[in-house]
Amino acid sequence: MSREENQDINELKKIRLEKLAELKDMGICPFGQRFLRSAMAADIHSKYELYEGKSIKVAGRIMSKRRHGKAGFANLQDLSGEIQLYFRKDDLGEEKYEIFKKLDIGDILGIEGRVFTTQKGEISLHVTELTYISKSLNPLPEKWHGLKDVELRYRQRYVDLIVNPAVKNVFIKRSQIIKEIRRYLDEEGFLEVETPMMHPIPGGAVARPFVTHHNALNMELYLRIAPELYLKRLLVGGLEKVYEINRSFRNEGISTRHNPEFTMLEVYQAYADYEIMMDLTEKLISQVLYKINGTMIIDFEGTQVDFTAPWQRLSMLEAIKQYTELDFNVIRTDQEARQAAESLAMHVEKTANRGEIINEIFEQFVEDKLIQPTFIYGHPVEISPLAKRNEQHPELTDRFELFVMQREIANAFSELNDPLDQRERFMAQAAKRAGGDAEAHMMDEDYLNALEYGMPSAGGLGIGIDRLVMLLTDSPSIRDVILFPTLRPRD
Repeated sequence: MSREENQDINELKKIRLEKLAELKDMGICPFGQRFLRSAMAADIHSKYELYEGKSIKVAGRIMSKRRHGKAGFANLQDLSGEIQLYFRKDDLGEEKYEIFKKLDIGDILGIEGRVFTTQKGEISLHVTELTYISKSLNPLPEKWHGLKDVELRYRQRYVDLIVNPAVKNVFIKRSQIIKEIRRYLDEEGFLEVETPMMHPIPGGAVARPFVTHHNALNMELYLRIAPELYLKRLLVGGLEKVYEINRSFRNEGISTRHNPEFTMLEVYQAYADYEIMMDLTEKLISQVLYKINGTMIIDFEGTQVDFTAPWQRLSMLEAIKQYTELDFNVIRTDQEARQAAESLAMHVEKTANRGEIINEIFEQFVEDKLIQPTFIYGHPVEISPLAKRNEQHPELTDRFELFVMQREIANAFSELNDPLDQRERFMAQAAKRAGGDAEAHMMDEDYLNALEYGMPSAGGLGIGIDRLVMLLTDSPSIRDVILFPTLRPRD
C-alpha cells in the first residue's frame, strides 16, 4: 500500500473515531449487546408474501448508504445476503435520523422495520428502530478485487469475507463437503475417532516434521505428519472400520498446492484391500460431488472434468510406458533404470534405485497428463514403506493414488500387516535417514509391537480435503480454501 493510500485511510479512520465520540455524547453505546432477529435477508426475498407489511428484525453490516434530504437508503448484509433499508426522518424522528446520518460503511446494526416494495420494485425494510451493534473504525476497501497485493486477501481474511460473497460461499461449501463425507462414512458403518496430534515418533508418511518440546516430560515431540500408524493400532485393537478428519503438519515448502498445515481424511477398513478402497473412493467422491453440486461434471480453471464412474485405472508402469515408451517390465536393474532416466535427459543420483527412478519419471513425465479422474496403482516398494507387496510382483505394492487435474487427491494401500517385513522397511528408511534424508521414516518399535499382536488385512485411504475442495469450488490455490493459510511475515 502506498504512503498516500495509508494517509487516506488514516484520515478516514480519524473521522470515524470522531463519529464514535459523537455517538457516545448522544448517549448511544456504539458496541451494543445481543439482538434477537426474526428473519434473514434471503428469507425476506424468498418469502415476501409471508412478510409483506409485517414488522420484523434483521441484523448485519451496512454495505452501502445514500441520503436524499430527509430520507435515505442503505444495504444491510447478513450471512444469507442483502436487504435494502429505507430511512425517513419524519418516521424516525430527529435523533434517530441523526444516527442514520452518522452511519459508516461497515457498521453493524440491528434493524426493526416494516417489509414493503419500493416504487422501483425492490423489496425493502421501512426502518422504525435502529440499534448499534458495532461501530466499524476501519474503512472497507472500495475495490477489493483491484488490490495489487493479492496476499492481503489471505492476511486479512475477515475483510475478504465481508466484501467478497464468492469467498464466503467457498467456505460454506467446504463445510458442506466435510459434512457429506462424514454422513457417507457414518452410513457405511465407519466410526469417527480422534488420535494424537503430538507424536513421540513422526510416522505414517515420508515428510519432514515440525518439532516441539514438552517441558514437564523434557522430551521432543513432533506435530503429526499423518495419523496412519495410530489408526492402524485401532485395527489391531478390534475397531474394524475407522476414520479421522484430521489436521496434519509438514515442515515443507509453500505453494498453490501445499500448506504446512492441512486437512486430511484417513479411512481404514479391516479385511479389505486397496481395490475395495478404490471403489470406496470412487463412490465417496462421486456422491459428495453430486450432493454438493448436483452434477458429476465440474469446470476447473476452464477445463471440464467428468467424475462419472467408472474412472480410468492405470498401473504406474503402464502409464510410464504410455507417455515415455520406457518399459520397466524389462528394465529390471538399478543400473538399467539409471540409463533409462538418462535417455530422458533426467539427472538422477548415482545411488538412486529402480523404484525411486520409476517414481521420478512418473512425476516428471506422467502426472501433468492426468486430467480426468485416474487411479494409478502398483507403486514401487521403495517409495511405499507401509504398503503390502503385490503377490505376483513383490517389487511393487498394492497401492493407488487418485489424480485429477494433475493433482494427487487420494492415496491408498493394502496395508502391510507383516511385522517382519515392516521392520525391514523401517530399517531401510532408518538407513536413508542416517544418510541425511530428513523425510525418511523413523523406526517405531511400539507400532511394530502392535503388529506383532496381529493386525487384520486392511485397506487404508487418505484424501486431501483441501485439494478436493479446490476441485469442487474451482479454486486455483490452496490458500483460497484455507481460511487462514500460512504466510511469510511481512516486514
